Amino acid sequence: MIAVLLEALDQWKNVEESRRDAREVQWHEEMSQRYFLQWDDDTATSIYHTFVALCYLTPILGAIVADSWLGKFKTIIYLSIVYTVGQVIMAISTIHDLTDTDRDGTPNNLTLHIVLSMLGLILIALGTGGIKPCVTAFGGDQFEDHQEKQRSTFFSIFYLSVNAGGLLSTVITPILRVVFIAGSSMYKKVSPQGNIMLQVCKCIGGSRWTLQATTMDGNFGPVRIQPDQMQTANPILIIILVPIVNGVVYPLIEKCKLNFTPLRKMTVGMLLAALAFLVAALVQIKIDGTLPKFPSAGTCQMKVLNLGDATVHVNISGVHFSADSFKATTYKDFSSEGAGNFIVSYGNNNTNSVAVFNSATRHTLLVKNVPSIQSLLLNDTKQKPEGNNAIRFVNALKNITLLIKAGSKELGHVLPFTSSGYVLLPEGESEFVFSYNDILERTCKVSKSFGFGSYYTVVIQNLNCERQQVATLTYIEDIQPNTIHMAWQIPQYFLMTIGEVVFSVTGLEFSYSQAPSNMKSVLQAGWLLTVAVGNIIVLIMVGVAQLPDQWAEYVLFSALLVAVSIVFSIMAYFYTYVDPAEIEAQFDEEDKKKDDHEMSTIPVYDNEAHFPEQSKM
Repeated sequence: MIAVLLEALDQWKNVEESRRDAREVQWHEEMSQRYFLQWDDDTATSIYHTFVALCYLTPILGAIVADSWLGKFKTIIYLSIVYTVGQVIMAISTIHDLTDTDRDGTPNNLTLHIVLSMLGLILIALGTGGIKPCVTAFGGDQFEDHQEKQRSTFFSIFYLSVNAGGLLSTVITPILRVVFIAGSSMYKKVSPQGNIMLQVCKCIGGSRWTLQATTMDGNFGPVRIQPDQMQTANPILIIILVPIVNGVVYPLIEKCKLNFTPLRKMTVGMLLAALAFLVAALVQIKIDGTLPKFPSAGTCQMKVLNLGDATVHVNISGVHFSADSFKATTYKDFSSEGAGNFIVSYGNNNTNSVAVFNSATRHTLLVKNVPSIQSLLLNDTKQKPEGNNAIRFVNALKNITLLIKAGSKELGHVLPFTSSGYVLLPEGESEFVFSYNDILERTCKVSKSFGFGSYYTVVIQNLNCERQQVATLTYIEDIQPNTIHMAWQIPQYFLMTIGEVVFSVTGLEFSYSQAPSNMKSVLQAGWLLTVAVGNIIVLIMVGVAQLPDQWAEYVLFSALLVAVSIVFSIMAYFYTYVDPAEIEAQFDEEDKKKDDHEMSTIPVYDNEAHFPEQSKM
């Protein structure tokens, strides 16, 4: 039983790689490896699924080493060292100062960080992959042939422990590894039995839900859930559902006289997973209805932010904008072809300007009339900030340059009638610090609470930092915060988790029980190989399908699961369950009979009859 804890460590790593600490200090260290390495959604998804696929391809190597050379116990120990080295390299790859020679907070050699990250991931995949088939088979080895019920219970508790391990802290982690080694003398260690993998070869001859959560509201009252923390719903539900399924659901099915065989359980599990993706598609359709409409090819969008003291009118390509003092219009579409002439009017005063607008871009036009009509075109984003909040500041003060700090981020000096760049802030309350020097050094501090996934332009109208610490700020909402609550993801996580419990726990036990004694690790590796194939399919879908909508991708995955379930159920119908121990006993009996027969056919010579001279000696 103790052996399952090492697999729990592995699951903890998988959870931790996809779930970064959402606290502000950690977040300002660029929140996650994805932002640190400047990857987009598809690249991050591809890297993630490539890593997971590699984690489930390397079990083949672990099975070869365990069954053919070192045995399961030593394989677990040695590959744990490889795993630990990978963790260390991954930690080193996230250190800014490693290449930040000018100490500006940005690495000067991003390539080195990427190389170290990839090396760390490869070593982690090799370590965890090699351990995976050995731990389950090693645990099964601790039971005798007549302990089938106890072994079945073990695989359920094993799977529960794996997911409980995802919630263990880093303080407990190293202690568990020592506990595993300390039990060495109590384990039954099955010796390796030749290069079984060669014989097997002769015979043979997604993540996406986290990205979905970034467009949702994670405010659960006193608890605020970050998008990547929503994944903890899976291990928590597994811990809850494994005892319920094994202690309540299966016994009830048995009392109903239903023959719920392992392969039928696995078929039902896949269908539940397919249903989970359909639910995810419905949630995504609901989310899509709240997302901003970004410009399409051949068009661009613009809004006007009036920093003047009177109503402004702007005309561009036949599109009219009108905004009162320190107000902003909504985004409006117009053609991006050619140069855009726009006219800015304050009462009877107007000015003409020319700007080039690129296709599928968004802009904000700053305008003012004091002391004369001026305009400044800003480039806006055309994507959601994924759970965080993008904030920029416009300095509307006269002749005062501001030094601005948002949270722990320094935005530098912002000149009058200019804008800072966007800075990403986590949800919740953030503090802004405005400093300037006219006669004396003055500083104002302002706090503001933000939701999830918003974009704001903060206009600094007035600062009174001498005594009252008063700042007059106008918050212009560029993109509204997320409005669909993350709780809508719970049904899909529930369906996926119960499908996983029914499918995966059963599959672990089935692959072990149906394998001969000298191929336990190999069959576990084959079982894990299916996970690798699944992640490869996700990679293909992301890279090839290029579906225009996220919900369509979920529907596609659901359809694939239904198709696979149908094929699997047909194959399961013709499958004959076997008792490997009984078959091995039959083979041993046949080998014994063959040996006895061969011995009985060896001619016996009478030395006196055939070699009389020699027999007399």
